[in-house]
Order: sequence, then structure tokens, then C-alpha cells
Amino acid sequence: MSSHPPIPTRVVLLAGPSGSGKSSFATRSGLPVLCLDDFYKEAGDPTLPLVPGTSDIDWDSPLSWDAEVALAAIVELCEKGRTHVPVYDIATSSRVGEEALDIARTPLFIAEGIFAADIVERCAELGVLADALCLRGRPSTTFRRRLLRDLKEGRKSVPFLLRRGWRLMREERSIVARQVGLGAYACGKDEALGRLAAAAAGRCVKARSATAR
Repeated sequence: MSSHPPIPTRVVLLAGPSGSGKSSFATRSGLPVLCLDDFYKEAGDPTLPLVPGTSDIDWDSPLSWDAEVALAAIVELCEKGRTHVPVYDIATSSRVGEEALDIARTPLFIAEGIFAADIVERCAELGVLADALCLRGRPSTTFRRRLLRDLKEGRKSVPFLLRRGWRLMREERSIVARQVGLGAYACGKDEALGRLAAAAAGRCVKARSATAR
């Protein structure tokens, strides 16, 4: 029997604007993936924020997301290798079930979503953070990719998707800046792959703390 202690499991938080390619990148990485979008609050929750000056729910605000439950799932995956996660239907803004996520003894997994950067500091404090990345690209490309995806999946009404899309395209640079301010490292997909490889090899490149900037 080996005398070496088990390799601790750590998480790579993958943030970035909606439509930046987080989900496809995470899938292609070959690592287990926790989808943080499944931790959205449900329609009817009185704490859901609105887009200023409109009656639209602001699904791009971290206040529309249950950070504590998402963080608990990450910690449980790191400690036990398995957890239960909600199954969320974006079209109806509701949780429609629950499923088990088992990553076994995998020492590294990705947790991806537009709010991933909001828990960088907490993950670092809890000792489970390997790295935190923010995928970035051209705002026009992100807009096109996001709109085609949302229309194909029927996520929301067309007028809502167009209003949201134009607003997010105008705000994309500030969205990236905010995520970097929270501790995520902004980069393209090629550099992100390199950092994933480093983290998988045990060379954890943790995001800079707020006090270091």
C-alpha cells in the first residue's frame, strides 16, 4: 500500500462574459465540469434583481445566483469527490430536478459560469482553488455566439435576448474588468489551456489577491 497521501482535489474557476465559450472550452478540456449556471435562483424569488429602468430580471447580476449553494458543492467535490447539483431549466427559470456529480479521485475539475469570479476569494480562503480564469474575446463575436446559442436553445423570448445581447455587448469590457478585479486571470483559450495543464501538473497558478494588485 502506498505511503503517499492522496492528491488533494482542486478547482479551476472558469469565468467570462456570457457567450465567451466557457462551456465548450470546459467540455473540450477533458476535465470533470461543474456548471455553475445550475445554481441560478428560480423565477418568483423575491430577491431577484431587475435591470435598472426595466421590468426585465437581471440574470447577469450575481444577485440572481445562489453563491453559497454553489460554493458548498465545490467544497464537497474537493473533499468527497461527489455532490448533488440542481438541474436548472433556463427557459422556465426553474429547477427541474437534481442529479449526482461524481468526479472520483480526479485531482482537478472545472467550475464554469458567468459568476465564477465572484467566489474566487472564498475558494482561495478554503484552500480549494487551483486557478481562476476569465475567457475573453471580441465583444462582437461574443454577441453573435451568445445570440445564436440562446435562440437555438429557446432560452428566453427573442425581444428579451436582443435587449440583453446589445446591453452585454456594450458592457463586455467592463464585465471582464470586474471579473479580473475579483481575481480571475483574463486570457484567450490557448493561454487558458496552458494554465489548465500547469494546474493539472500540480503547479497551481492561483489568481492574484486583491491586496497584490
